[in-house]
Formats: sequence, C-alpha cells, structure tokens
Amino acid sequence: MSQRASHLLNCRPTITAAKVLENTTVQEQFQNNTLRPVIKLQNDVLLVSFQKYIIRTKNTFYKLSLEERMLFIEKALQKDMRYRNLMIGIIIGLLTLEEFEFYYEHNATLNKRIISMLVKRLQDQIQIFDQPA
Repeated sequence: MSQRASHLLNCRPTITAAKVLENTTVQEQFQNNTLRPVIKLQNDVLLVSFQKYIIRTKNTFYKLSLEERMLFIEKALQKDMRYRNLMIGIIIGLLTLEEFEFYYEHNATLNKRIISMLVKRLQDQIQIFDQPA
C-alpha cells in the first residue's frame, strides 16, 4: 500500500451504521466502506462549498420556504452540472488509487449514489444555511 493510500485510509472516520452484508452489491459495499467515510470526512468542505453556491446564486436560497430550500439543494446537485462535478470531485479526490480504479469502472452508478448521499447530507444540515454567511 502506498503512503498516500495509508494516509487517506487512516484519516477517514469509522461509520458503524454502514453495514455490509453478504448479499450487498459491490457498489453498495463501496458506498458504505469508502464513500460514506469520505463524505463524512469532507463534511466541512461540502458545507462551505454549498454556502458559496448560495452566494453565487445571489442568495435566492434565503427567500425560499423550507420545502423550497430542500428542493433547491436537490436541484443544485442534480441539474447544475458544474456544481455537481465540483462536489463529486471533492469526494473522489480522496480515494486511493485502487478505489479510484473501481470508481472509474462504475462511475455512472456511483455518481448517482454520491449525489444522493450529498443531497441527504446537506438537507439534514439545512439549519446551518439559515443565515447568510
């Protein structure tokens, strides 16, 4: 194992709730063993990135109801391809070479999983975005 891989793996948090069962698909195993810890590790960067996105969209987020804000988060990550790719890059940049190889082979499926997890993570922390930065 390379020094880079060792450092990356050592700095990731352990997520005990992310269970991997025998009948779990390889993509789901990758999601639970790799993507979830990386996303948790990158939480602060993801939050700041979304705050900057709100500013870039002229703070329209703050004029929305709670339901509209939830939809805003979802649309930002699904429809704005530049922002979507940035957020995916924040995650895949912390993969080991072996993990990146697997990601590259399954990127369409894994990108959907990443975006879904990011939407949920940002929506679960929506109170952080209550006030302009």
